[in-house]
Amino acid sequence: MAYASSLEFLNEKVNGPAFVQAEGYKYSGMAGASGDLETDIASGEITPNVFESVGADNIMPLEPKFTKWYVQYAGTSMVVAYNPKSKYASQFKAIASGKKPLKDLFTLMETPGFKLGRTDPNIDPQGRDFIYMLELAQKYYHLPSDTVTKILGGPLASSTSSQIYNEATLDSTLQSGQLDASSAFITQAIELHLDYIKLPAAISLASFADAAKYAKATITITVGGVKTLKTGSPQVIDITIIGKPTPAGIAFVKYTLSKVGLAKYKMGGFTLLKPTATGTGVPAAITSELGS
Repeated sequence: MAYASSLEFLNEKVNGPAFVQAEGYKYSGMAGASGDLETDIASGEITPNVFESVGADNIMPLEPKFTKWYVQYAGTSMVVAYNPKSKYASQFKAIASGKKPLKDLFTLMETPGFKLGRTDPNIDPQGRDFIYMLELAQKYYHLPSDTVTKILGGPLASSTSSQIYNEATLDSTLQSGQLDASSAFITQAIELHLDYIKLPAAISLASFADAAKYAKATITITVGGVKTLKTGSPQVIDITIIGKPTPAGIAFVKYTLSKVGLAKYKMGGFTLLKPTATGTGVPAAITSELGS
């Protein structure tokens, strides 16, 4: 099982163990940035039975050689997590509680010396989502036109910014006190008991009703020397089987999409979506769970 690092707690502590107990198969998980996992699968460096990504951007490039389909089944949203011991803690708490306007958060993040952590937008959906959120906030709150670049401390798609951290270690870096705030999905914040500031649907990438507005947020990323324009969209979790479906792989996807499996996602703060397949060749056992 290869999955986006933001899903590590759910897969390793909740869904993985429950699957083993219910179905009797062995389970082994590998966390990483979705873009890195896509590259490793495409090169043959890793050969997971199942791939779980935030968004389908990192599944579609694997078609049709490694898979021909994926299933969307859960949603999440962007939040700003913060360190309760930061020197800005009182301001974070006032914004989180509504005592200060949320607009103030973006001015605060521009403060010289403010320590912000995020992931590389070139390889990680969360890194892109955080930037989309800032672009949407700049317009939504009528902030100055240089707000996003001031918060990021440089070009949007820079992979060498001092703010860039590995997704697997970003949360622990925040918790250790090395950062004042970081990007996060609300599901990570809930599962890891992070303090966080919830964002309105207009900028959080949580609402399908706002999909057209989200699409106006853009970033040009570079992977392998190739530049690609990416656009904002509602945040969803997608799952697929890589290569020839194995009984264990089919069982894992089926379990994840079952009412029991989806209930675990709901407990973790995810928004449940009607499981919907895109593509062809979905195994019949998995098709039976669609629409649940």
